[in-house]
Amino acid sequence: MNKQTFSKRIAAATLVATMWVIPVATMAQQTEIKAPKNKYKVQDDIKLGNDAAVEVEKQFPLINDADANAYIERVGRRLAASIPPQFRQPAFNYRFKWVNASDINAFALPGGPMYVNRGMIEAAKNEGEMAGVMAHEISHVALRHATAQATKQGSAKNTLGTIGLILGGAILGGQAGAQLGALGAAAWMTKYSREYETQADMLGAKIMADAGYDPRDLANMFRTIAAQGGGGAPEWLSSHPDPGNRYEKINREAQYLRVSSNPIKITRDFERTQAKFRAMPKAKTMAQIEKERKAGQGTENPTSSGRYSNNVQYPSTRVRTYSGINWLRVNVPSNWLDFASADDVQFAPEGAYGEQGITRGAMFGIYRGQNNDLTSDTEAYLNGVLQGNSYLQQRSRLSQAYVAGRQGLTASLSGRSPVTGRTELVTIYTAQLRNGQLFYAVTVAPDDESYNYSTTFRNMMNSIRLND
Repeated sequence: MNKQTFSKRIAAATLVATMWVIPVATMAQQTEIKAPKNKYKVQDDIKLGNDAAVEVEKQFPLINDADANAYIERVGRRLAASIPPQFRQPAFNYRFKWVNASDINAFALPGGPMYVNRGMIEAAKNEGEMAGVMAHEISHVALRHATAQATKQGSAKNTLGTIGLILGGAILGGQAGAQLGALGAAAWMTKYSREYETQADMLGAKIMADAGYDPRDLANMFRTIAAQGGGGAPEWLSSHPDPGNRYEKINREAQYLRVSSNPIKITRDFERTQAKFRAMPKAKTMAQIEKERKAGQGTENPTSSGRYSNNVQYPSTRVRTYSGINWLRVNVPSNWLDFASADDVQFAPEGAYGEQGITRGAMFGIYRGQNNDLTSDTEAYLNGVLQGNSYLQQRSRLSQAYVAGRQGLTASLSGRSPVTGRTELVTIYTAQLRNGQLFYAVTVAPDDESYNYSTTFRNMMNSIRLND
């Protein structure tokens, strides 16, 4: 069974759009912002963002730290709650995650998914600077820039399914990049216009002020980003060009906004999370992550170095305790090897793993669903498994099960393995983590050998301890 369950690649919309910015002829002199023309439905934004988020989370290393994740969610939700009413979309699901990359970068996808690089908070002088970049990105989402840009292009060729996916300076490569073709390359070169950047700056400043931050911290963060760039252009600014006098414009706009006399600056959460990240091993740059991915080191199945055999030892009755991933502890047969990647680990004996996955063994991982609901996220994960392993068919409906001491679900799949040529039995177990994500456990064995693996699989499942 192939670990990489989702083979469908998507091409989503560029995060740019058009709108008008007109000074209001009032005493306040705040910049008036109008949403751009958009022929697409709100649901189109949501689908684009959700599809893109699945691809992003396959290719970029996310930080799985419950405390840090809760913190970025709190900051993000505070900002999202301050979006002006005329730009709020109740169907949008703003959600926020950390990327373990050193670049000062953040990007948002249509409909609400946002990713903030670890390098952003490490470089920020206070929470307001980090929140300012997030407010800027939220503005692109709230104004529906992705589908507005598709509306502006107007060509039948530029459909939602073929527009290039721009991720605030990072573009997906590999199969996804190949599917973008010339159109994706053109979209990448377009990036953000200076006019659009001014629009996002102005709305971002207002969101900040209404959320209790000082918009001047957004202006200061641009200077921090530029200084960190050294001799070259920092990644975030490469796709968010300076519209001219950006620092001065934001500071001038702040004069006409209701900014708290005691804005949010240094918080305990900010200091704790920043210190935690700075103490971690040095993160790779996005360029390094992309290079490794292109070289087959980033997302390649870690079992691909193995060679399949018809003679595979049965599971040893002796076990060892695996805790190589900080959120999982499980007992596995002593004659099984482990193959870990960012958010999952596979176990298999010699002769049972190779380029097409494992033929006997187990895998454990985290699936980042879109609904934070056990049943719907399990169904989405299950559908992905079936799509990525077309020889499998579901042979039982989802039923209740206890997984790691909590309520969960289970289902069985089977099909003729393209590796062994024998019927393969796959059992999937899921449970919800405290942060709403889905934990999954999958066991795999030839159907005619399942009796020899049943005790091992049962003992493994009973031994699971989750640190979430």
